Amino acid sequence: MDQPTLPLLSHVSLGTNDFDRAIAFYDAVLPTLGSKRLMQFPGVAAYGREFPEFWVQVPIDGAPAKVGNGTHIGFSAVDKAAVHAFYDAAIAAGATDDGAPGPRPLYEDPYYGCFVRDPDGHKIEAAFWDASLEAKPAPCC
Repeated sequence: MDQPTLPLLSHVSLGTNDFDRAIAFYDAVLPTLGSKRLMQFPGVAAYGREFPEFWVQVPIDGAPAKVGNGTHIGFSAVDKAAVHAFYDAAIAAGATDDGAPGPRPLYEDPYYGCFVRDPDGHKIEAAFWDASLEAKPAPCC
């Protein structure tokens, strides 16, 4: 029997030192991408479209949460307008700009995205991949 294709990642988690501020931020930002808070436990909240794919939590070991240098979370946007809505909502909810919405030729023509730092300093991104802009192979023969 064939197994269903699973996404490569089950979920990702980011630590926070101010849980209430973090969930207020993500409650305001993630609906721009069709996501919502799906579950919550003391110090832990999970977001997703259908399944809990993104978690925000107070570190379980009791140590302070730290921002990972070189780490960021990229969220999928359905179009360029969603990238802009994500960016605007994030800035309004307390994020800092780390790259306004727009194309990034370095990432190839189909990429359109933005980067912000959430209130804890984590780098997050919303990106739209416009398949209509992908390079088409030259006709063969």
